[in-house]
Amino acid sequence: MKKKEAMPVFAVNYIYSATEEQLNEIRPIHRQWLGALLEKGQLLASGPMVDNPEALLIFSSESATELASLLDNDPFDIAGFIGSRSIQKWNPVFGPFSSS
Repeated sequence: MKKKEAMPVFAVNYIYSATEEQLNEIRPIHRQWLGALLEKGQLLASGPMVDNPEALLIFSSESATELASLLDNDPFDIAGFIGSRSIQKWNPVFGPFSSS
């Protein structure tokens, strides 16, 4: 029996274009949205950077295109608070997100 192929993993970097006060207004619904994705197994980990207006999110997705469409629904993106977003396919060799 063949082992089921693991879904690709992507690292997403957000650079915020909003103030901390603006982010705080939307953050509860942003985190609720992320929580639903975590429950579905799409979101693997996420969190803000400590000293920079950025965040790192780790997702499991069929493709970068599919993930980009999903991320367009992020309340932070809808509010216009994400100045730039990068999506990179990632190969986690060790740790909880590796396929081995």
